Amino acid sequence: MKKLKIRIVKFFKLFVLFLAISNLTQAQNQIVPLWNKIPDEIKAPDYKEKEIIKEGLVQSTSLVSIPTLSIFVPTAVKPNQTAVIIFPGGGYSHLAIDKEGTKVANWLNSLGITAFVLKYRLPSDLIMKNKNIGPLQDAQEAVRYVRENAAKWNINTNKIGAIGFSAGGHLASTLATHYDDKTYESASKISARPDFSLLIYPVISMQNEVTHKGSQTSLLGNNPSQDLIDSFSNEKKVTPQTPPTFLVHATDDGAVIPENSIYYYLALKKNGVTSELHLYENGGHGFGLGVKDTSKNWTKDCEEWLKSHGY
Repeated sequence: MKKLKIRIVKFFKLFVLFLAISNLTQAQNQIVPLWNKIPDEIKAPDYKEKEIIKEGLVQSTSLVSIPTLSIFVPTAVKPNQTAVIIFPGGGYSHLAIDKEGTKVANWLNSLGITAFVLKYRLPSDLIMKNKNIGPLQDAQEAVRYVRENAAKWNINTNKIGAIGFSAGGHLASTLATHYDDKTYESASKISARPDFSLLIYPVISMQNEVTHKGSQTSLLGNNPSQDLIDSFSNEKKVTPQTPPTFLVHATDDGAVIPENSIYYYLALKKNGVTSELHLYENGGHGFGLGVKDTSKNWTKDCEEWLKSHGY
């Protein structure tokens, strides 16, 4: 009888522990819809989101029509009142939601930073009236949402940044240079300007000799006008008001050539914007938080940059 009681007590403790872990996970990864009403939406009942799942985790997703924010709050360390919105890459045709989303959120949490993974709409004439600005609409609204609700997570409204990878880096740099563009009707007076940008092997330019062709085609179409190309070539849109920026690229990146980061850095320098560029010898493209070669240490450099700026 005594052994039975001990087993029951042990089972109860394990059950309580399981509930605590479950609640912690849910609190750390709350998912909220970005919009009450998606701007310029075209209803397409047959347009269904497609997820690639491996070992129970969503690795990649495409055909996104309902944008969301996944919220990750630090638990192992005390939150430091900084927030970062994460834009995964994928050539504007899919989102590398695990490697360049969830894993990045967990890293930021380890620094005390509250993280928000944006599952943004991918450009498509089937679900939006103007596919050029659909992702930017989501990016602007994400910043406004976090800033408006900052008190919920004890976030300083002046410490809200953006990090983008590859095509997500293009979206983050578009946000940094087009934050004031009126892309949708809103009564909100809250600024969509991020306080800083972290751009990791980003697509920056839409100019034919520099751009990543897949991203250009997905966002601008097959034969974009020069005006449209210029508008979304973000190295041409930098001003003194562009947020401070940390840039990472590998010299041997053959998919998104390092000139993207170099040209943006030079534009920031010309406009007197605080910036730091790391060009690593090796790493190729899509190394995420770092896997091998010299680029594997970029997160340490980024941590030091964030600390030096009070983030």
